[in-house]
Amino acid sequence: MPTTCGANGRDSCCRSLEVPGGTYDRSFDLAGDAFSGVTTHPATVGNFRLDKYEVTVGRFRAFVNAGMGTRSSAPAAGAGAHANIAGSGWDASWNANLAASTTALVAALKCDPTLQTWTDAPGGNEDRPMNCVTWYEATAFCAWDGGYLPTEAEWNYAAAGGDQQRAYPWSSPAGSLIIDGAHASYDADNFENCVGDGLPGCAVTDLVAVGMKPAGDGRWGQSDLAGNVMEWTLDWQAVYQVPCADCANLAPGAHREIRGGSFASGATDLRTGRRLSLPPSDRIILAGVRCARAP
Repeated sequence: MPTTCGANGRDSCCRSLEVPGGTYDRSFDLAGDAFSGVTTHPATVGNFRLDKYEVTVGRFRAFVNAGMGTRSSAPAAGAGAHANIAGSGWDASWNANLAASTTALVAALKCDPTLQTWTDAPGGNEDRPMNCVTWYEATAFCAWDGGYLPTEAEWNYAAAGGDQQRAYPWSSPAGSLIIDGAHASYDADNFENCVGDGLPGCAVTDLVAVGMKPAGDGRWGQSDLAGNVMEWTLDWQAVYQVPCADCANLAPGAHREIRGGSFASGATDLRTGRRLSLPPSDRIILAGVRCARAP
């Protein structure tokens, strides 16, 4: 387990933190503006753990080096399931969406010559968040790592500080809309001013090492819940289920929900209630993963 993450570079990159369960309003915050949502989608989540950090290149490298993430080494049927949600584990029909071989996987992870974080050999990106991963690879990684992809309700709950209903994970008071480069890596000006590294323009260095902006940590200590990379969740895109108690939308559709905004997203896309979705086979520089675990 690497111990090179966090603001001081001395924390375990695999650290996972308790999130006490509770009830809150999905996609709602207390900022009181046009992006604040409404209180018509209450949800309850049980206790769970959510990793402090986004999955780093170094952690994903261990997965690749173990031969995982390919059709011949796909997760077992049912792996990576949420303990309270039947049918939420790996489906063998998804095997076809994994790369044919490790060689093919490594080639695919290099989805952008300028802004991908993967490198064929370990280097300066090991503590940056892994990007260019599909939903299927994210799910397979979390299952291999002993966890699961968080449900959209769990992810939103952790980011919003549960019943505090924060506008950003760090908002104090909860309705505060203060955001700057000390809190998150995001884009302040339409892909002209990614603020992660403090330099003009947008570069791979704006995908900052995980946990380097502790002022942006959430209520329960998770880093980078807003910005850096968007994070895949378990759910297919759908209208919110009501009531919701440890719920997830498992009915197949065209897109999976992805949350949190990225280094190239505007400030409103980093709001805790903001919903985005992508086809699960998409592989883009904006998308990464964070795992959840049983309490």
